Amino acid sequence: MFQNRPASAADLIPQSERQPCEVWTRVMGYHRPVSSFNLGKKGEFRERLYFSERAAGLE
Repeated sequence: MFQNRPASAADLIPQSERQPCEVWTRVMGYHRPVSSFNLGKKGEFRERLYFSERAAGLE
């Protein structure tokens, strides 16, 4: 099924050498890691909509 797909970084790096990626976001004028958010704030973060210049026709 996936015989002709190109190799990705996940295919090339052994699981033992991989590390989690920490996501940061701007909240109230300063940056914080999403992992430090409480349950409610994590839910708000997942529901955010992101502005796209292409979708708005501004490119």
